[in-house]
Amino acid sequence: MAYKIHHLNTATLCPGNQWGVNGSGSILKKGLMVCHCLLVETDQGLVLIDTGFGIQDVLHAGFAERLSMQALGAIADPQECAINQIKKLGYRPDDVRHIILTHLDVDHAGGIKDFPQATVHLHQNEFIAGMRPITLQEKLRYSAKDWAHQPNWKTHQVVGERWEGFDAVSVLSDALYDILLVPLHGHSRGHCGVAVSTTEGWILHCGDAYFSHQEIKLEVPKCPPILAAVQAMDDTSRADRLYNQQRLIDLHHSSNESIRLLCSHDHEEFDTCCHYTSFLGRKS
Repeated sequence: MAYKIHHLNTATLCPGNQWGVNGSGSILKKGLMVCHCLLVETDQGLVLIDTGFGIQDVLHAGFAERLSMQALGAIADPQECAINQIKKLGYRPDDVRHIILTHLDVDHAGGIKDFPQATVHLHQNEFIAGMRPITLQEKLRYSAKDWAHQPNWKTHQVVGERWEGFDAVSVLSDALYDILLVPLHGHSRGHCGVAVSTTEGWILHCGDAYFSHQEIKLEVPKCPPILAAVQAMDDTSRADRLYNQQRLIDLHHSSNESIRLLCSHDHEEFDTCCHYTSFLGRKS
């Protein structure tokens, strides 16, 4: 059988205005963003790529979580949380055996506490940044509450194979060989993309390596001004982020659509993806 890949929006975000966030529209209307996660059916159980906010972040947010959600303009809807969407698909939370994180920001990793039995995969540099933040920026961006339950971490090293011009790509395991962790550092110390092989080619979830499809997929790339400001503020290394963005631009224009790029927060990309289901490339 072929295993399905589901596209989940785990939080609706309405920061800024349409022109500043989405690149067009009114300055008097709210912008629209999403938290685009993937749920992959495998013979090793469910694999969740990023989690969005946790259910407790939405229902009983602490001061830090409320600040994060307000800054993002998050609509606090518990039905959008990954755990509730997974239940609606007919699965149990403990069916999620693996979680793969692009990075540890709360809108990407807050939900790991909803799946305490899952193995949580991430780049070693990101794990170190989250556990031992050095800069004020890192101390403010990470929430230790998200991993107070002491998850089963599995970190991936800075060495690995090459994939489509990217170095140090890690295969998650022999059993999950068609899901790859692709270093895309810059937004955070160990930020990564996640590549998933499908029957139609690859999906590369780029996390926050870019925020708008206009940065990657237009002939003349551009970024809406509010998103450009947010990226500059969030960068751990602007030079690394811009270098990896250029590599993603090159990949998009050279892949002949055999590699589908998507990021975490672009609602147009999500709207395109959510109307169909992809199938994992592996067959049992």
